[in-house]
Amino acid sequence: METLSAWKAGRFDSRSGAPRVLFGRMYEDAAIECTAFRPGGRIFCIASAGCTAMTLARQHEVVAVDINPAQLEYAAKRVAGAPAMLGSAELLMQAGHALVEFAGWTPSNVATFLELDDPAEQLHFWKDHLDTWRFRAGLDFALSTASLSAAYAPQLLAALPPRFGAVMRSRMERCFGLHPNRTNPFARALLVGELAGRPPPGEATSIEFVCADAATYLEGVPSGTFDGFTLSNILDGADSSYRQRIGLAVARAARPGATVVLRSFSEPPIDASFNRAAEDRSMLWGVVDVRPAEAYHV
Repeated sequence: METLSAWKAGRFDSRSGAPRVLFGRMYEDAAIECTAFRPGGRIFCIASAGCTAMTLARQHEVVAVDINPAQLEYAAKRVAGAPAMLGSAELLMQAGHALVEFAGWTPSNVATFLELDDPAEQLHFWKDHLDTWRFRAGLDFALSTASLSAAYAPQLLAALPPRFGAVMRSRMERCFGLHPNRTNPFARALLVGELAGRPPPGEATSIEFVCADAATYLEGVPSGTFDGFTLSNILDGADSSYRQRIGLAVARAARPGATVVLRSFSEPPIDASFNRAAEDRSMLWGVVDVRPAEAYHV
């Protein structure tokens, strides 16, 4: 029986059709990986838009794998110097930016907020000028199951916690209370749709790109191949059999001392001792699980 991942289709929705570029940039703070992985190791990375792979390439040998051929081709082109483009995620977020007008946000207020660098001041500004009842109502509507089901497959929606609008507001407030906006590119990406603009580092040309399912690829490499694994949120939308496959494949492909980083939109489990979601400046994640490979299980 085939084990399933919703990412296999290369689309957010359930419709048939060609795979699409889903992400024009990544909404994952690679600073987590930079502190989690020992310099000089060989790293397995979900390719996505290539941002994490390019960051890690400065100090690591990186293999970037993606099941979506359109996404992988886009990431490889970015490494070669092509500009970032809007993916399906950004196009959906653009539609959501109509919420800004409904919420009563002004361009000057948003610009002022993004230039702040004191988290305490940011929280005050957020509560006084941006976290309006209209914003809360609009976000609740935009992130409701009824609204999201028009664009996302049921398997992907299953990973979202109940009352996702309220959960997201809590995660945003957590981030604004911890990380300076001025130096947080993810705040600009989320609030004004800014794409990543930095040129790729010279080391990025050494990234190995592979079009494959993550579990299938890891099952085929020699035992003890990788010192680190950054799995993005590929298990959001995966069935239990696929989750088990990933766990076994990672254990087999890990070298002694290897580390695994896994993200999820879901809320953290009761035992959240490995969860570093608050450190991820992208503010989207409920779980950023960072643990030794020998302690990794799904």
